[in-house]
Amino acid sequence: MNDTLERWGSKRAFILAMTGAAVGLGNIWRFPYIAGENGGAAFLLLYIAFVLLLGIPVMMAEILIGRGGRQSPVRSLATLARASQASPRWRYLGLFGALTVFCILSFYSVVSGWSIEFLVASINGTFEGQSPQAIGAGFEAFLANPWLLVFNHSLFLFITMTVVAAGVAKGLERLNNFLMPLLYLLLLVLAGYGASTDGFGPALGWLFLPSFEAITPTVVFHAMGHAFFTLAVGACALMAYGAYMPEEQSLTRAAFAVALLDICVALLAGIAIFSVVFAQGLDPTQGPGLMFVTLPIAFAELPFGSLWLSGFFLLLLLATWTSAINLAEPMVATLTGMGWRRSISTAAVAVSVWLLGVLAALSFSTLGEFRPLWGRNVFELLSSIPPDVFLPLGGLLIAIFAAWVLPESQAVESLGAGSRGYRLWRATLRYISIPLTLVVLVGGVLALG
Repeated sequence: MNDTLERWGSKRAFILAMTGAAVGLGNIWRFPYIAGENGGAAFLLLYIAFVLLLGIPVMMAEILIGRGGRQSPVRSLATLARASQASPRWRYLGLFGALTVFCILSFYSVVSGWSIEFLVASINGTFEGQSPQAIGAGFEAFLANPWLLVFNHSLFLFITMTVVAAGVAKGLERLNNFLMPLLYLLLLVLAGYGASTDGFGPALGWLFLPSFEAITPTVVFHAMGHAFFTLAVGACALMAYGAYMPEEQSLTRAAFAVALLDICVALLAGIAIFSVVFAQGLDPTQGPGLMFVTLPIAFAELPFGSLWLSGFFLLLLLATWTSAINLAEPMVATLTGMGWRRSISTAAVAVSVWLLGVLAALSFSTLGEFRPLWGRNVFELLSSIPPDVFLPLGGLLIAIFAAWVLPESQAVESLGAGSRGYRLWRATLRYISIPLTLVVLVGGVLALG
């Protein structure tokens, strides 16, 4: 039954790996701009609530399945379904999760390549003294350069898959143990710098003093969707890590620790970014360009602006790198679970993701007019359908399997929270998390139109 030969070396290593999978673009790039577009503190309040009611229970379900099966996601689902006398078709959920991560990583790598370009530009002082119009035009020119986008995408994917090829103990664990503390240290330094600016007070008010009039159905839906996206649930990635989980580790404590660390990253990033934005009198509702256009504009006029801007893009690169590494592992684990060698599995995943990522990168130039579905190009499809539809659909099926299919004896043992803790988790999952996930899924599907 058990073909998972590796384990995380410690409880800390497991939590850092889980956090590495969760922390990335969703916290440092997506959270600030989506919070800016949705009322700041009102969005934050709802986001935290949905992390507790939606994200954590589904996260626990996903880890629980991996821990119970101790194999690749496909084989864990097949084994547990067989033990539950349920349909063997549940194993296809593991393949669907691999497809979801495959699509996400392809556009993720493209956007992460942007951070490489902007880190180099910041170090070189490219943005110093430039007008807002020049900085905005520079970003548009960068997106219109297909060779540069493909090169950065290729470079980022190469450094990602090199770590994955080394395996759990030698690759993922060693890098997570080094980079995740470094990421938090860098984030604290940048938030400390934000606290020294005139925009710190307004930023705190924007983030922590909600106006309940700003809570609309749209804001609620975006908060639900972001809680789902930022914890990386629904793609069987956490299921793969559950298979590597140490026997003595508390699943409940690990899930809450990861969620807390994930929220802290988003809050610190928001404080650091909005402090600078407010200090320069800029609009916090700039959308996706907040990181790549608004921040360079803000830092262009500040003393030592290039140094601090370099820190932001280094932070973004580290966060996306650890997240991409931890997202790639489940795809490799799926292939190794089918009998492939890790080196061959890693190469197959790398080439496949690279090819789809090239199509996404070319969507800003050569393939800009190629819009196969709903009037969207390849990049827009990959950055909307997988996170907005595939993730909640996968999360819904994972929650249903854990709450309604998995035998209570198996679930209690894997959860490790006792009968009372199990019943509380199951009730939350069945009657709160599953209905909320269904709302996120329906909203994502409707948004496509």
